Amino acid sequence: MRRLRDRLAGALLSALALTLTATGCAGSSEASSGAGSGAAAPSAAEPVANRVEPLEKRPEPRLPVTVRSADGERVTVERAERIVPLSGSLSEIVFTLGLGDRVVARDVTATFEQAAKLPVVTRGHDVSAESVLSLRPDLVIAETTTGPEEAVGQIRAAGVPVLFVEAAKGLDDVGPRIGAVADALGVPAAGKELTRRSEQRIEAVQGDVPHGEEPRVAFLYLRGSASVYLIGGADSGAGSLIEAAGAVDAGAASGLDKDFTAITSEALVKAAPDAILVMSKGLESVGGVDGLVKIPGVAQTPAGMDRRIVSVEDGVLLNYGPRTDQVLKSVVAQLYGEDGDQ
Repeated sequence: MRRLRDRLAGALLSALALTLTATGCAGSSEASSGAGSGAAAPSAAEPVANRVEPLEKRPEPRLPVTVRSADGERVTVERAERIVPLSGSLSEIVFTLGLGDRVVARDVTATFEQAAKLPVVTRGHDVSAESVLSLRPDLVIAETTTGPEEAVGQIRAAGVPVLFVEAAKGLDDVGPRIGAVADALGVPAAGKELTRRSEQRIEAVQGDVPHGEEPRVAFLYLRGSASVYLIGGADSGAGSLIEAAGAVDAGAASGLDKDFTAITSEALVKAAPDAILVMSKGLESVGGVDGLVKIPGVAQTPAGMDRRIVSVEDGVLLNYGPRTDQVLKSVVAQLYGEDGDQ
């Protein structure tokens, strides 16, 4: 989710400016769990499990290790008894590797059950250095989009190792991100095992994707409280998931080469989506499907006319990690229906 927020920052500012000067567009919400109100889909797909599934054999870290951080720094990890992952996706990896009992804090997007009771030390880009340092961490794991820079610098200046991991943009990033975290924790073999398991499960879901005409799917980011609607383009981060589901990213295919663009009727008509992909809380924030189709242009699309909406929990949709196979399975089931018919 954090990488999504980073890509959304500029687009949100532009959209908010548009809203203040004119529009009647409105929309969305922050990352969290929950089902969208009134969500209509071809099937009642089973939601993504709210728990992660750790590896059967709990690994024992072999430390110290020195690894290369994604920001170019060499980071030496001497202990990993108190770990602070600064995104929900990174927390998911640590817990699934079997080392969740060593995690002492979470980001607001770490909504799965095993992490839910941990103290929150980051919200979006508002990383609290003081909160992190008060927990006496041995290791902080951050996304390359984590900020603000001053807060991360303060943590490093206090002598705490900070490992940056490349932010995920698609399915190809699942293995490298798991490997980067596992290597830093001194459990490289567990990282390989989890990578293998994750990739095999994703491939199994892809093998069940119906063949035939590829539906056009538009990814909409909705924030109802801020009156913002955005449509994802080529760099939204959703394209890889949409393509894995046997569909076409309608935003990118219509020529939207940026990450996110404020929705207009013209943009939606050009994208002509057969289905719309949204985050659950975002859909809920606009009043469910009934509210979504009131956004100018939505009702005129094939997706709006058919009320064909695919909704996945905010905190897991674009994580590209150990639960991505479940995300993909949910998307496929909602998109095509349990019987595989569009």
